[in-house]
Amino acid sequence: QSTAQLLNRTQGRLSSGKQVNSAVDDPSKYFAAQDHLNHASDLAARKSDMGEAIQGVKSANQGITSITGLINQAQGLVQSAQSANTTTRASLAAQFNTIRTQIDQLASDSGYNGKNFLQGDTLNVLFNESGSSLLVVTGFQGDSSGLGITSAAHATGTVHTDETLGQTS
Repeated sequence: QSTAQLLNRTQGRLSSGKQVNSAVDDPSKYFAAQDHLNHASDLAARKSDMGEAIQGVKSANQGITSITGLINQAQGLVQSAQSANTTTRASLAAQFNTIRTQIDQLASDSGYNGKNFLQGDTLNVLFNESGSSLLVVTGFQGDSSGLGITSAAHATGTVHTDETLGQTS
C-alpha cells in the first residue's frame, strides 16, 4: 500500500509538473508555489498590456505616416495654386478639401482596441504588479483641425498663409 501511494504521488507530480499538488502534501511549499503562480500570472497580464500598448502605438504611427503623405500632397496643391488662374485654383481647392477630409478619416481610423492616440486618447501601461512602474501614452488631435489645416476657399484669388504648417494654404 505504501508503494502504491508513493507511485500515485509520483505519477501525479509527473503529470502536473508540480512537486506539491495540495496543501495536504506540504503546506509551506504549496502556498509558496501558489504565491509564485500568482506572481507569474500578474506578470503575464503586464506583458499582455504592454503588447496591446505597442500595437496601439504602431497603429497611430501608421496613421501619422499616411497623414504626413497627405499633407505633402496638400502642400503641393497649395504651391500649384499660387501660380494658377482662378478656375484652376477652384479645382485645386476642391482637391485640397478632399485631402483634408481624408486626413480626418485616417485620424479617426487609426485606433487599436478602443484607443485612438490620434483622437487624444491616453493609455496607462503598468510594468509591475504594484503599479509603481508606469508609462502613460498620451495621444493628440491628429485630425485636420488639430493640425491647423483649414479648408481652402474656392472663389477668391487670394492666397492665405497658415502659421501652423508654415505653408501657404
